[in-house]
Amino acid sequence: MTFSLIGRCARSGMLGAAVTSSSVAVGARCPYALAGIGAALSQSLTDPRLGPLALDLLARGFTAEEAMKAMVAATPHRAWRQLAVIDATGRTATFTGESVGGETGEAQGRDCAAVANIVRSGEVPRAMVAAFERSPDAPLPRRLIDALEAGEAAGGEHEPVAAAGLLVVHKEPFAYVNLRVDHHPQPIAELARLWDLYAPQADLYVVRAVDPRQEAAFTAAR
Repeated sequence: MTFSLIGRCARSGMLGAAVTSSSVAVGARCPYALAGIGAALSQSLTDPRLGPLALDLLARGFTAEEAMKAMVAATPHRAWRQLAVIDATGRTATFTGESVGGETGEAQGRDCAAVANIVRSGEVPRAMVAAFERSPDAPLPRRLIDALEAGEAAGGEHEPVAAAGLLVVHKEPFAYVNLRVDHHPQPIAELARLWDLYAPQADLYVVRAVDPRQEAAFTAAR
């Protein structure tokens, strides 16, 4: 009862993930990302330990496929997990265990991968990938939200989605964007609204963190 996508912006090097579900606070459990390293998704019967494990493997030099194989081998309950990994070069890997319930799907595209479980159609991940690939010059957060919107339009879940999350990293060890809608009647639309509010300030928040002396100059330049 979750559909999600990980992606990379080839132009900026940003990495991130977007996820939505009928489960409350899904953004707190499923997406993981580390600047310059990669991003990961852990869903279905979620194990929050697997995302950090994937990032650790990528940081050690594993490719996305190698990290996935090692991660799957390391968990004794792999049959209930659905996973996706992207590395810093845009290579991806996905996994769906045989005990993951309902209609499931996976799709990989250029600099992205999508996974879904307990959805109305196996086309949901392919629709998400197509939406992400359609606008390569758009900001990565917007492309990730576009993918969620496309997944919903392609059928979405059997139950109304209630939560959504957006996580993007860039050059710093902290997130460039980390927005969550934990419980809302229209979480994807609400996530899009929050990004529209946050977007004009996103770079300024980075400046404030790394060199607050530059805030005045940055604001004037805008």
